[in-house]
Amino acid sequence: MLPTGEQFVLRCGDAEATVVEVGGGLRTHRVGDREVLDGYGPEEMAEAARGHVLAPWPNRLRDGVYTWDGEEHRTPVTEPERGTAIHGLVQFVPWRAVERAADGVVLEHLLFPRPGYPFTLRLRVAYALSADGLTVTTTATNEGTRALPYGEGHHPYVLAGPRLDDCTLVAPGATRIETDERALPTRAVPVEGTPYDLRAGRRIGDLVVDSCFADLGRGPDGRAEVRLLGPDGRGVAVWMDEHYGYLQLFTGDVLPEPRRRRGLAVEPMTCPPDAFGSGEAVRRLEPGESTTGTWGIRPLGGPARF
Repeated sequence: MLPTGEQFVLRCGDAEATVVEVGGGLRTHRVGDREVLDGYGPEEMAEAARGHVLAPWPNRLRDGVYTWDGEEHRTPVTEPERGTAIHGLVQFVPWRAVERAADGVVLEHLLFPRPGYPFTLRLRVAYALSADGLTVTTTATNEGTRALPYGEGHHPYVLAGPRLDDCTLVAPGATRIETDERALPTRAVPVEGTPYDLRAGRRIGDLVVDSCFADLGRGPDGRAEVRLLGPDGRGVAVWMDEHYGYLQLFTGDVLPEPRRRRGLAVEPMTCPPDAFGSGEAVRRLEPGESTTGTWGIRPLGGPARF
């Protein structure tokens, strides 16, 4: 039995992606000989949230405590060094395949009530590989009898070269959320005039990023897009629809070698860090109500091997 359970391999043309049973996330994605993701091997666990689905909240929750409809809830603190509950409750649980095809799979997990989150939430994630890239659609449904709080994110690490320092990053956030020593939000500030203004693109160099961005610029189709380009101009784009109003970028400086500053975590999120605590952008799902969001990955330029 592999650490991430059953492996669902999707193929379309010369593109391939591997989705896993444990956590319902992405393990690998390549186009030809080119690795699009900084993934992990079949004998490994998904460390540093690599490829994970982040629900029913993304990022950190202060002290694992929040109040919902006048009632205080306490979830397990899963990041003890910072005293936070990080990335929700479904990272290491099994998901089941409810639809399968050569180029796609739909995974589902039913999250039953538990201490700290006494709600019944059905999560369904559909992965579809096509000539346009990989598309990921997440649907959450309240299957219980009371309203529930909901937030969601995804945690792929994308590649555009051997090291991030030599890559160019273009990202749409006009506002950056500053954090304290616990990586919890303190205030939102404009990026204009700072090293974190990535809207026109800049060489990453020695820039350290582990920040959430808001006020995302979008195209006519409503999508926000991050582009990571290697020294040869080829790279990868991560796009997200209006469901995702926040974006976390992480250059991986605290990761051990050889992962350190190799892949860039590009995390579409529906709400900011500590959203259950602040209430900001938390989606209220009434009994029977659903919400759906879509994001995707597409390679830029021709094949490259790293």
